[in-house]
Amino acid sequence: MKKVKSRAVSVLLLVLIAILGMGFYVGRYIVLGSQWASSPVNAAVFRRGVLTTGEITDRNGVILARITDGRRSFASDPDVRRSTLHAVGDANSNIGTGAMLVFASDLSGFNLITGSYSVRNTGRTVKLTIDSELNTIALNALRGRRGVVMVSNYETGEILCMVSSPTFDPVNPPSNPSEEEAPFLNRAIFADYPPGSTFKLVTAAAAIDKISNVYSLEFTCAGGNRGETAVGNDLLICSHGPHGTLGIERGMVVSCNIVFGELALELGADVLAEYANKFGLSTSTRVSGIQTVSGNFDKGDPGSIFLAWSGIGQFNNQVCPASMLRFVGAIANDGRTVDLYYKQRTGLQSFIPSRTRRLLTANTASGLEELIEVEGASNLLLHAKTGTAQIGPGISPHAWYTGYINNPGHPYAFVVIVENSGSGADIAAPIARTVLQAAITR
Repeated sequence: MKKVKSRAVSVLLLVLIAILGMGFYVGRYIVLGSQWASSPVNAAVFRRGVLTTGEITDRNGVILARITDGRRSFASDPDVRRSTLHAVGDANSNIGTGAMLVFASDLSGFNLITGSYSVRNTGRTVKLTIDSELNTIALNALRGRRGVVMVSNYETGEILCMVSSPTFDPVNPPSNPSEEEAPFLNRAIFADYPPGSTFKLVTAAAAIDKISNVYSLEFTCAGGNRGETAVGNDLLICSHGPHGTLGIERGMVVSCNIVFGELALELGADVLAEYANKFGLSTSTRVSGIQTVSGNFDKGDPGSIFLAWSGIGQFNNQVCPASMLRFVGAIANDGRTVDLYYKQRTGLQSFIPSRTRRLLTANTASGLEELIEVEGASNLLLHAKTGTAQIGPGISPHAWYTGYINNPGHPYAFVVIVENSGSGADIAAPIARTVLQAAITR
């Protein structure tokens, strides 16, 4: 009898172990099944590491990539292929943000019941939020220069335009791309740049919150052919000056280094670092689940010229374009930010409002909006900040232009960066206006 009882207990233990093992496997399948299905070792949907199912379109249904006779083909227009490369990807999955790599499980048609199996083995259609014509306009406006153009809907988080240059035609990929050109790199998500005067938005936000009389403070930008002020044994230079006596409002309009350098000295490095981190500019954020490159903010010593320079976006500041886009979008959206994405939501997801999170107080966002004057030269209700980010002696600076428009029905935030090209006002701003004009007329 004891022997029967012992055997019964052993069987029950084996059954329990089997159930636990099966439960563990099913749980991992539910959580990781889509990753397994989209692995290049899955011969059902991959051939030599290349996805062989699914179709990718832009927001208007323009076909960007599909399978034809078992082979991957791309858009018929070469300009569309080049301008959407970093959103769609290349045939060999060299681009980390390409839809063929990032959204492989969606393209394969994976579900928990049938896995990646389908009768016709054609996969599914993935629709991106980007507008291929807008991307083409942006790439043409860059005129072959290295840089980034991004436009998003700051209320929903949809990315309408995501262009990284240099690019190439995926039908004819480069055989030996140079490390400097880095055409496989999506600069919008995986590159960081010194922000130049666009960082003055961060310094201004901290000043609005922390300095009670900030709007009544006066600064002196005086000198001969330029503005300058002593910081210890060093000089803080305002190359656009001298501006005379001015406050924070005019200081933002004329982008006076003296104003924001002295505000940085008063606020201190800890406060500036706190705000850069809170706004996601010195950390990493996510775009369609992809972790962006981290930004950077180095604290200058109290009272030092390095602290003053950091407050105007120089010293060792670095910012990812996507993170800046998210930040300026929050200013436009009464201080609330939304997650950026470039794959359209389907099914129940499409009925769920975008998740928002407060990045700035409504008062701070309103204060920043008043500081960034509306441009009246066009029909764009444009709130924006230029930046001319110095790289080093003898090297042309990076040109920045970032902000948003308030045109009814067109809640668009944007960022434009043109590498080693000069002034943000002269180089980056015209590109932004061209793309935004196209966006509101489409």
